[in-house]
Amino acid sequence: MHPSSFHTSRLGLTPLGIGDASFIQELVNTEGWLRYIGNRNIHSQAEAEAYIQRILEHPDIQYWVARPMPEECPAGIITFIKRDYLDHPDIGFAFLPAFSGHGYALEAASGVLDFLTCHHGLNQILATTLPENTRSIRLLEKLGLCFEKAIEVNGETLWVYEKRMDD
Repeated sequence: MHPSSFHTSRLGLTPLGIGDASFIQELVNTEGWLRYIGNRNIHSQAEAEAYIQRILEHPDIQYWVARPMPEECPAGIITFIKRDYLDHPDIGFAFLPAFSGHGYALEAASGVLDFLTCHHGLNQILATTLPENTRSIRLLEKLGLCFEKAIEVNGETLWVYEKRMDD
């Protein structure tokens, strides 16, 4: 499945592309990304382009870039990834600090879930987060995901949240 472009009421969501390298370089070096997602060691345009290229080449990974309209500057990403350690795809999100607290992540993630449900027959979604990431937990709950279980991945405890689309 390749991501398609679509809009919500305030956002344009487009597939991640090489042209988003400067944005990705900035995003993956924010305090929130480093603390809750991990250091990707991306410190140059070339490293960001290589990171994006790896994402684009992987069939189990889709990223959408969320851009508030009409400005069209990148604000954040919504990810949809089938991970080896999970039975179903996992949704994720990360936004630049300047765009946090405006409801963009909720709107973008809801839009992606609606898009995947309507166009790809998605019937179950998971999400993982660190137990201390209370902002992500609140957003997952607003999206209708419920805590399922704790798992260990690479020596780290992750909380798994789940939503069945037919509920």
